[in-house]
This record gives sequence, C-alpha cells and structure tokens, in this order.
Amino acid sequence: MVTLTSRREFIRQSGSIVTALALPFSFTKFSTPFRMTNQKQVDVIIVGGSYSGLAAAMALGRALKHVLIIDSGKPCNRQTPHSHNFITHDGKTPKEIATLAKQQVEAYSTVKFFNGLATKGAKTESGFEIEIASGETFSAQKLIFATGIKDIMSDIKGYTECWGISVLHCPYCHGYEVRNEKTGILGNGEYGFEFSGMISNWTKDLTLFTNGKSTLTPEQTAKLEHHHIPIVEKEIEKLAHANGHLEKIIFKDGTTFSVKALYARSAFEQHCVIPQTLGCELTEEGYIKVDPAQKTTVPGVFACGDNTTRIRTVANAVAMGTTAGMMVNKEIIFEAF
Repeated sequence: MVTLTSRREFIRQSGSIVTALALPFSFTKFSTPFRMTNQKQVDVIIVGGSYSGLAAAMALGRALKHVLIIDSGKPCNRQTPHSHNFITHDGKTPKEIATLAKQQVEAYSTVKFFNGLATKGAKTESGFEIEIASGETFSAQKLIFATGIKDIMSDIKGYTECWGISVLHCPYCHGYEVRNEKTGILGNGEYGFEFSGMISNWTKDLTLFTNGKSTLTPEQTAKLEHHHIPIVEKEIEKLAHANGHLEKIIFKDGTTFSVKALYARSAFEQHCVIPQTLGCELTEEGYIKVDPAQKTTVPGVFACGDNTTRIRTVANAVAMGTTAGMMVNKEIIFEAF
C-alpha cells in the first residue's frame, strides 16, 4: 500500500502528478484538494457529501465497497445556527454534525473524498461516469445522488438573510426555540390555512400574512377567526432584522408588525440536474422519484435525502442515506453472486 506521505515524496521527486496517479487506488483521501487527470474506477460514486451522502458512504464503507464522495461544500442549511430533533446531536450546529460525521466516515479506508462540483453524468457499458467542473472523470458501477435541493428565495427584502434563522420552514426543527413567541405565517390558500393550524401548537400569538388578497375559503377564514388567528392581507415591503433575527415586518403602505419568527415555504429546484439528464423521473412536487429502497426510475441510480422528500430533517436524511447505502451494496453483491 502506498501511503499519502510516500506518494507526495514520489510526486516531489518525479515532478509529475500524472505519473504518481498511476499508482493503485489506495491513497488516503481526496479531502486535501489536488488535481486528478485520469479516470478512476470505484464501486459507487456518491454525489453530495452532507448527512445523507455521508450516511450512505458509511454503510458502504462498512460493507467493504470502494466509494468516492464528490461534494462542492455548499449545504443548503449552512446559514442555520442550530440543528434540532436529531437524537445525540440536538442543538449542535449543522457544521459540527457534518464535521464529526465526515471524520467517522474517513476512518473507512475504502471511502475517498473529492472536493468539486459534479456537472455531467453518463451511462456506460460497465456502469456510469461522472464528470467534474474541472474536467476530471470518475466511473462507478452505481450512483447515489444525495445532492439536496436549492431554495428559491422570495424577493421580499431581508427574506434571504433571515432564512433558516428566523424565517423558518419546519416547526419540528425550530418550533421549540420560538415557542410562545409572536409568530407569523407567510402564506395563502391551503398552505396558509394548514400551517396556521399546525403552528398554533407552538404559540397562540399567531398571525397569517397573505402578502396580498386572501385566497382562503370562507370556511377556512371562519375557522382561523374562531381560533383567534388574524389574517393580514397587506403587501410586504421588507423584513427588518438584526443579523437574520426578525424584528418586524414592514408593509408597502409604511405600517409595521412586530414578530420574532415567520414560517414560510420557499419554492425550490433540484440542486443537481444530473439525475434528470440520466433519465430519473421527478414527482409532481419536483422531488426525485424513489422507491422504499431509494432506487430511482433508472436502474443503478439511487437518491436519498432532501432531493427526494419534503421532510427536511437531519434524522430523516441520515436514515435515507443508510438505507441507500445498504440497498446499493445488496444490489452489487447479488449482481455478482
């Protein structure tokens, strides 16, 4: 086995990284970025190295599979100050959890990392190829996409800066921390009604902001009135905040409304379009369609985490990643058995 130290010495002496990379695929990891100029063959490529991708890698690493994780280092929760409802890690920052997870996955010698953005994918006779923005190409028998989604921010001023801090999407992730606080729901129609009812579990000081004319039915309006949930139809100009912490909503007519938290559902798109270019189907909501084994509609391609479900929790992402890793391993075993 060639160690990373001896590899660096070889590179220094030969002056050629291409020559060094001709050595067997047994070096420590790709976490320290350096250029790769030839194709590498592994059992599984995982695109996306956050919670779900790392969980899949751990399951595969423990199953003795050679795995390459390709990650661009831009998780969608990087602005969120704390993560909750993940047993043993409740209250830690997303980065703390991901850092520890990566350290534990790195303990498995068959799992490697590459810092980069996957841009293209293709089916081959023996499996699949993934190309990186820099031009490097890697190949594998199976693919797992744990690439998450990209939130499309509202054009309301201050919304982006508050997202994940005081503009929230999930009461199970953040509701306890803003319990009994003056809270708003930014929404209309069915979503506005449903979420108003949901959040009333965490606070009774609740207001629905429709940001324009209400589209609630008379029955929905009456029920909100019965539960003392006001409906404000004024159009919103901006969110006044201090470092992402909401202070008040400022309307286009110049009036204001003080709130500590605002629940909202942002539109989204897939963070990575490679699954679609490979032929993976999406659901009506825009998530990658998977079965209970995390298989997509393309044989040999799996997906897990936020790109497959609206349940955006760390615990769920980890569970789906573990399932994907186990199911990919099982498929590889029985295809060769």
